[in-house]
Amino acid sequence: MSQPGMPRMTRRSLLCGAAAAAAPAGELVRLPRRIRLGLLGLDGHYGEILDPLKHLPDVELVAVSDADAGKAKRVIDGAGVPSARPYADYREMLDREQFDVIAVCNNNGERAQAILACAARKLHVIAEKPLAIHRRDLDRVRRAVEHSGIKLSMLLPMRFSSPYLAMKKVVERGEIGEVAQIAAQKSYKAGERPEWMKRRSTFGGAIPWIGIHMVDLMRWSSGLEFTEVASFQTRIGDFPGIGEMENVTGSLFRLDNGGVALLRMDYLRPETAPSHGDDRLRLAGTRGIVEYQEATGVTLLPAHGKPAVLRDLPAEQSVFVDFLESVYAGKPAALPLTDIYRVSDIVLRAREAAERNRMLRI
Repeated sequence: MSQPGMPRMTRRSLLCGAAAAAAPAGELVRLPRRIRLGLLGLDGHYGEILDPLKHLPDVELVAVSDADAGKAKRVIDGAGVPSARPYADYREMLDREQFDVIAVCNNNGERAQAILACAARKLHVIAEKPLAIHRRDLDRVRRAVEHSGIKLSMLLPMRFSSPYLAMKKVVERGEIGEVAQIAAQKSYKAGERPEWMKRRSTFGGAIPWIGIHMVDLMRWSSGLEFTEVASFQTRIGDFPGIGEMENVTGSLFRLDNGGVALLRMDYLRPETAPSHGDDRLRLAGTRGIVEYQEATGVTLLPAHGKPAVLRDLPAEQSVFVDFLESVYAGKPAALPLTDIYRVSDIVLRAREAAERNRMLRI
């Protein structure tokens, strides 16, 4: 705990201003040379890779792999890159083509092995999250990245989204004082999930899959670190479309300043709801509260003054553009590798806490 009259050194104070912002989404981004891109797998949010390509004239999509080669061909056609080649086996693609960067978007259970294959070929990687669903595989990825010297990033696009960029700025300016409590929510429609998500061996659990977004946002926006976790996870009700997936989870974290963070997630959002998901983030500090939900926007409740909905939000940015500019244009990454490894550790530990039914140190 900080002493009276002394400023408290936090992750926020260390990171504030350390990384230049990525170019706003939609702006033309030039790189020093031509970059040959491969898309490995179509199970993740590969739109985070394909959508910015129209603003990246120096990036060429060379090939796409998926077990369903027909799907790979359809994605190539939809991306408007007829010269790109489809593959059913990513290993064949890696062996036959020349790449600079690989976007790894295969299923969770096979992702670590694909990253290792790219590292062995010294190809830079931006991967879907989580990097691995087992701690031993995460350690293997870490060692391979260090040994090969490649650059690695992960698809955590929410920290590049306008509302959360605005919330971080509110905290950095000291408008809500020291953050003492954080609450986050993810609520989704269950629907019919793809087969890989229905099996634990290829999915790995809801906490690593969607919880990683909110764990990243809570740490990044508050500047605080997580030190302990207790979790619960279960599957309740008749939802044949989700297989072995949990549809309810809750995690409680202790913060390094003694505060508390709570994360609740579910796949119980009714099909009649106006949107697929309902993401929320709330940071309560010693001098006010800032919170976001889609229905109300970013709201600031200061200790002194009137509540206000923030209208002038920072420009939307791109996690893929941030990665490319950090690798090829010398810009500091807004999503550094230390954060990627740390948040990966935390969600695996949080899932373990649920499995072991006990509080664990992180």
